Amino acid sequence: MMNNVVKAKTATKTMFLVCGLGIASWAPMVPNAKQRLNLDDANLGLLLLMLGFGAITMMPVSGYLGHKYGNRIVILCATLIMAVALPLLLIISSALFMGIALFVFGAAVGTVDVAMNSHGVQVQNLFGKPIMSSFHGLFSVGGLFGSLGLGFLMKLGLAPITAAISISVLLILIVTSQYRFLFDAETEKSAIRSFSSEKEETAIKTFSWLKKSVIFLGIMCFVVFLSEGAMLDWSALFLHENRGINAEFAGIGYATFSIAMALMRLVGDGIVSRFSGQKVVVMGSIIAASGLFLAVLTPYTIAALFGFMLLGLGAANIVPVFLSEGGRLKNISAAVSIPAITTMGYAGQLAGPALLGLIAQMFSLPIALGFCGVLLVLVATAYKLKRQQ
Repeated sequence: MMNNVVKAKTATKTMFLVCGLGIASWAPMVPNAKQRLNLDDANLGLLLLMLGFGAITMMPVSGYLGHKYGNRIVILCATLIMAVALPLLLIISSALFMGIALFVFGAAVGTVDVAMNSHGVQVQNLFGKPIMSSFHGLFSVGGLFGSLGLGFLMKLGLAPITAAISISVLLILIVTSQYRFLFDAETEKSAIRSFSSEKEETAIKTFSWLKKSVIFLGIMCFVVFLSEGAMLDWSALFLHENRGINAEFAGIGYATFSIAMALMRLVGDGIVSRFSGQKVVVMGSIIAASGLFLAVLTPYTIAALFGFMLLGLGAANIVPVFLSEGGRLKNISAAVSIPAITTMGYAGQLAGPALLGLIAQMFSLPIALGFCGVLLVLVATAYKLKRQQ
């Protein structure tokens, strides 16, 4: 049995890698899409929302699909859809059809995300040690390679569409080669029954996602995802307009944050095992908040980059701890809790650009980023008080 768990652990890591690689491969396509479709910034922003709406729409549904058919088949099917949709994002010349394609692509990404996290929780439960951070570490690694891979392939002389198809083929090869090592539906249900005092069917029928424990973890994830989204959407603009970095180099802020997060997640399992999930959340939130405060309160560029690094280091393992806890909630099936928590978390990433943009418009961008730091301090406080009850 343990041999199968070890194989499932490795296969699950590759699924996280695939998901990170797939979603990040879209990022280099955005300038091409803007030019090809002749969009201004406002219309491009509306178009980009379709990806997020697709993900948010499917995340709750994917829990039901995973329960009925098994997360293994859900991951396989959704990854194939993601791989097929990816090259289309480079050739569609209609804004309407581009919006539809982005919705489908986002729906596939959201489905894979929930299914792989649900599966990962069951693997962790049977493995008996914290391993969720390493899963998310592979997602971050996939994101780094995805954001650079398309450009690298084109630099080698491949046409953009050929490069995109090459990435899609790689995604398909990885998922089809590792698919058989993931748990089947019966093994997952056995793992769920081992860590729950009620049958999964009962949990689904009683709207467990409305329970306070699920909502609490979902709100905590919302804040962390909001802060991560702030780096993706606003760090470059902050460095350019508030710290004077040339526009072509302003992406170094997000790169610093991403590398720090990826490295910390790869060693995060050992940290969680040694210091406990509570300390990782509380101290991680404080470190992340300190990084944001340092970035916005000091006028030096190097201090801002160091602050972004602290944010990545501190926030890296918070969400994996929340998802692990969500998979162990009493009387609540992981097939319900994980999709609910993930959906609320990603809502923060989706709503983040608009919320922070409003604060920046009313006050300033540094204040908007500092607001994220305040929310992270509240996460540390609320989680500590919750665990002491």
